[in-house]
Amino acid sequence: MRAGSESRSRRGAYLRRAPLERGAIVLIAAGVFMLMQPFSLTLYGWSFVTTLAGIVLFTAASKLPE
Repeated sequence: MRAGSESRSRRGAYLRRAPLERGAIVLIAAGVFMLMQPFSLTLYGWSFVTTLAGIVLFTAASKLPE
């Protein structure tokens, strides 16, 4: 019985709101930076996908428990 409750608590530790929201904010900031930089067309091309992934992650993370 004890091993089952420990595995649930470990799973819960990874699915917390704060770390995922921080990661999402970093992704959004990276996407905006990629959009505004004038050096690489490849980074510019991936900027929308990066920003969108950050927004989706932030939206999903906001539904998780604190």
